[in-house]
Amino acid sequence: MAKPMHIAVIRLSAMGDVAMTVPVLRALVLQHPDVKLTVVSRPFFQPFFDTIPNVNFFAVDVKGRHKGFVGLLRLYSDLRKLGVEAVADLHNVLRSKVVRTLFALSGKKVAATDKGRAAKKALTRADNKIFQPVKPMVERHCDTFAALGFAIDLSQPVFPGQAVLSDAILNVTGEKKGNWIGIAPFAQYDSKVYPLDLLQKVIDELAMDKTITLFLFGGGQREIDKLNSLKQDHQNVTVVAGKLKLQQELALISHLDLMLSMDSGNAHIAAMLGVKVITLWGATHPYAGFKPFHQPMEYCITADRTQYPLLPTSVYGNKKVPGYENAMRTIVPETIITAIKKEL
Repeated sequence: MAKPMHIAVIRLSAMGDVAMTVPVLRALVLQHPDVKLTVVSRPFFQPFFDTIPNVNFFAVDVKGRHKGFVGLLRLYSDLRKLGVEAVADLHNVLRSKVVRTLFALSGKKVAATDKGRAAKKALTRADNKIFQPVKPMVERHCDTFAALGFAIDLSQPVFPGQAVLSDAILNVTGEKKGNWIGIAPFAQYDSKVYPLDLLQKVIDELAMDKTITLFLFGGGQREIDKLNSLKQDHQNVTVVAGKLKLQQELALISHLDLMLSMDSGNAHIAAMLGVKVITLWGATHPYAGFKPFHQPMEYCITADRTQYPLLPTSVYGNKKVPGYENAMRTIVPETIITAIKKEL
């Protein structure tokens, strides 16, 4: 069977997971320029893929046209009309399984990412924990494309150049002087969020250096209120949440010298743009395969396992373990400040 030329790549959510596909797809089209990709995802994520050649974006309408089983039949039909010859299912959930099965039944080549659930369970369980790194998700995605006949080498990644900062962005950021650091303090689950009173110490210390400008990222009014509180009256700290659209945030992030993030979407966005990312880990751990792309392990600062031996307690941070609420307090502000200053 000839190698497929036009591959539909399915990854619907969440933000960090979608961002993790970007370095893989960039490497794929650079190493196999005869391949055309159609990324099938939610409309919000389209800007992630704007700078990758040979990539079209297909926005899934999960609340309308593509809702429910009948909607999945429509999605299959819509993709067939585009001339899709193979499917790489990087999501591997019920919805994407239905679509890829329909393609398989029509004689097209399909492959799906093995999420390695057994290894992740062994890493996060309380009893007989196997504390060792599982295969990173980006490598698992590479395996999916290899099954379709396209080997991918991620050892020397290519990143997009810095985006042009429009006047609308510069009105928020000002012209770049000195070092720009992004801070993304939030995550989907509280067990992954560094205590804000400790983060305040990190921000206050960094803001004393007037050659540094800090940008605080988040979303939604609740987070914006917390970010405004963290800003205090520092002139060199700017809350960007609520002031920029996603595409503008991506442009700003491409100019950062460093991003400080939780185990969250912003870490993966910065990494896909080739920015240094220092991550803070509470209930989760980089061993679970979600370490930001092409970032060394020393950039991952984890809670203390001697005090909290059951860590990591979950892959996504959604499991509450009594007595582990303060695990992240074992990461002292000085450790974070030292790590950031070392990399500037």
